[in-house]
Amino acid sequence: MTSQPRGGNPRAVALRILARIEDDGAFANLVLTSELGRSHLEPRDRAFVTALVDGTTRMRRACDHLVDRFLNPTQLRRGLEPEVRRALRLGAFQLTYLATPAHAAVSATVAVAPRRARGLVNAVLRRVAADLVDPADPNCWPDEATRVGYPDWVVDRLRRDLGPADAAAALEAMNRPAPPSLRSDGYVQDEASQTVVDALEIRSGDLVVDLCAAPGGKATASGHGGARVIAADHTGGRAGLIVGNAERTGVADRLDVVVADGRRPPFRAGCADVVLLDAPCSGLGSLRRRADARWRITEADVDRLAALQRELVVTAAELVRPGGRLVYSVCTLTSAETVDVERHFRGVCRDFEPDRLGTPWQPFGATDAAVVRLLPSTGGADGMATFRYRRSSDR
Repeated sequence: MTSQPRGGNPRAVALRILARIEDDGAFANLVLTSELGRSHLEPRDRAFVTALVDGTTRMRRACDHLVDRFLNPTQLRRGLEPEVRRALRLGAFQLTYLATPAHAAVSATVAVAPRRARGLVNAVLRRVAADLVDPADPNCWPDEATRVGYPDWVVDRLRRDLGPADAAAALEAMNRPAPPSLRSDGYVQDEASQTVVDALEIRSGDLVVDLCAAPGGKATASGHGGARVIAADHTGGRAGLIVGNAERTGVADRLDVVVADGRRPPFRAGCADVVLLDAPCSGLGSLRRRADARWRITEADVDRLAALQRELVVTAAELVRPGGRLVYSVCTLTSAETVDVERHFRGVCRDFEPDRLGTPWQPFGATDAAVVRLLPSTGGADGMATFRYRRSSDR
C-alpha cells in the first residue's frame, strides 16, 4: 500500500482547488494561497500543487484535446462530469508537460479520481501515456490555439495587433512560469511594472496622483522615489490593499489613500506634477501570472475596457499641472487598449505633447504614436504598454 504524503495528497488538493476555480469562479492565485495555507503540505508538495493547478488551468484546452482522442462518440456528445474531466486533465498534464513517469501519473491520479469513474480515468490516461504528444510539434495538434492552450480569439487578436511572429513568441512566453522579482523593500513586483515607475521620472517633492492604484505596487515605489503620493481606487477593499502595502514597504508617511472613482476624482484640476493611470485592462500581457485569466476574459471585455480607458485618460489629464507629466500604462498588448486610447487622447487633449520613452521600450503600432511596449518574450518581464505626455507650460 502506498503511504500517504504527510499533510495530505497533493493531487487531491490540486483537484479541490481546480474545482473551486472552475465551478465556483474562484481566482486561481487567491484560492491557491488559501488552500495551501491550510493544507499542512510539505514545501515540496506545495510547489507540486502549484505547478499542477497553474499548469492544468493554463493548458486546459490542450489537455482536453489529449484526452478527447480516446473518448467514444457518446462520451463526447454527452460530455463528462466536471470532476471526471478535471481528473483526466490533471493526468494528461502530468504525462505531457511534467514528463511524470506513466506508472506514477496514472496510478496516483486514478487514486484521487471519483470512485465511480476510476476505470474510465485509468483506461484513458493509459492510452494518453502510450501515445504521448510532443507539446512543441505543431503537427501533433489540430491548430495552434489548441497547442498553446488559448482561446481562438486571443491568438487571433494578438496576431493581428502584434504580428504573427511577436504574437507567437508572446503566447509561448506566457505559458512559462513568471520569474520572481523582488524589490529592495521586499515587495514582489514584475520588472515591467518597475519600468513603468521609472517612466514617471519622479523628482523629490513631486506630487504624484495614482488614479487606479491597487494593490499599490507603483504607488509605493513612487513613495520610495521621494514623491508625495495620493493613491486612489474605487472600492474600500482595494484601497485597503494599498494601505497594507504602504505600511509593509515603509512609505505610509508619504502616501495618502483615497476611495474614489477614477472617472470622477475628488482632486483639484492641475494639482499634480505627475499623474499615473495604470488603467484597468484585459491583462493579455500578464497571463503567465494569472493562469485562469485567459478563460475569464472575453473579446467583448476588451472593447468595454477600451471605452473605460478612453474616459479615464481624459479625466486623468485634467489633474496634470502645466509642465507636468501624464503616464498611461496597461499590462495588455491589444491595439484597442493602447494605440487607439493614445489616438483618442491626442485628439481630445491638445495641450499635451508626446514625451517619448526609449530603451527598453519598443514602438507599438504606427510610427507617429507615442505608445511603446515590452513583450513577455523579451527580457522575461510581463507584456506592458505605455505612453507619456507632458502638458504645455503656457496653458
